[in-house]
Amino acid sequence: MMKGRLLTVVLLLWTALSCPAQKRVVQYKPYIDLRPMHFGILVGMNMQDIEFENVGPQTITLDDGTTQEQTIVCDADRWNTGFSVGVLADLRLSNHLNLRFSPTMHFGAKHLMFHNLTSLDQQGKPKEERQDMKNTYVSFPIDLKFSAERWNNYRPYMMAGVNPMLNLTSKNQDFVQLKRSDLFLEVGLGCDFYLPFFKLIPELKFCYSLSDAIDHKHANELKDANKRIYTNAVTSGHSKMIVLTFYFE
Repeated sequence: MMKGRLLTVVLLLWTALSCPAQKRVVQYKPYIDLRPMHFGILVGMNMQDIEFENVGPQTITLDDGTTQEQTIVCDADRWNTGFSVGVLADLRLSNHLNLRFSPTMHFGAKHLMFHNLTSLDQQGKPKEERQDMKNTYVSFPIDLKFSAERWNNYRPYMMAGVNPMLNLTSKNQDFVQLKRSDLFLEVGLGCDFYLPFFKLIPELKFCYSLSDAIDHKHANELKDANKRIYTNAVTSGHSKMIVLTFYFE
């Protein structure tokens, strides 16, 4: 349902951009984009996911000293919705190019599923373990915003940049734990809407982690060997995020 809502927003945005008015109207805030720097606030929603690379079959030592080969597969079985809030500083570089810095807090979660393909239940299905991983990120994105010419009271744009994030999540995770810091690449599109008293900017962007987000030291901190085999089943992970943001300037 949430993916459908985001798709609807994108379609409405592109419909507005592809069907401009045929005549000029009164322009609100005609000089707002000429300021060398301006500030704003932002609110929005995010959808978090993570892409895993699994190790495959692994050999474990049982309590009686014997060894056994087990295959455990981990994946995030759904996108999880959260919300975002932050502030914006925008520096004008030229008529069409701006440099933006928007420190933001993202509140959300990831839902992980572990499938033990070696251990089956009475119905012959792999046994499963679940992990609800709460995530609170503090992000410091630095983006370049390339805007088209303004037409009446709207102005579409594209953006791209890098986004260092600090993960404030507790270390007390059941199986998989993420590193404290991560670096994301982000791209997106949006549109400036000029209103009588302020400028509203809806934006949709996609963020992808450039580095391995898994904290591999976490396995050594687990005292329960049964949990450790699930932790060691993952060799790497890259976080993903879709963020729908509304800026107010």
